[in-house]
Amino acid sequence: MPILFDSSVYIAALRQGGASAVLLQRWAQESPLWLSSVVLEELYAGANPGDRRVVEKLERDFERANRVLVPNLGDWSFAGKILAAIGQKYGYEKIGRARLTNDALIATSAARNGITVVSTNARDFASLAEFCPLQWQARVLVG
Repeated sequence: MPILFDSSVYIAALRQGGASAVLLQRWAQESPLWLSSVVLEELYAGANPGDRRVVEKLERDFERANRVLVPNLGDWSFAGKILAAIGQKYGYEKIGRARLTNDALIATSAARNGITVVSTNARDFASLAEFCPLQWQARVLVG
C-alpha cells in the first residue's frame, strides 16, 4: 500500500538527523512513497537555508518519479466539508480550522488515491478520519 509522510515526519527527521533519515528510507522501501504538494509547501515555508537544499532535492526526486500528489477541486471542496463537520461537532473555536486546512487537503487527496498518511500528529488525523475515509498511521521517529 502506498504511503505519504506528512510534514511532521519530515520535520522530525530533519531535526534528528542521520538515523532518522535511515528510518525514513526503510519505511519507503516497504511501500511506494508519495509526496504531497501541501507537505512540500509546508516544508519550504519552514525550512532554514541549510534544510532548503534537502527540500529541493525531495521535490526533484518525487517529481522525477511522478509521485507528487496534488489536491484537486474535489479535495478542496471535501476538505471544507470535513472542516465544517469537525467544527460543528467539536466547536469552531476549538478546532483551529486554519491549522487543520492543510492536513484536511492532505487527507482528502490521499484518501482519493488510496494512499496511507503517516504522521506524528495523531490527534489531527484521528479527527479528520472521523469524516473522511482516510487510512493513516501515527509513528514516532526515534533516531
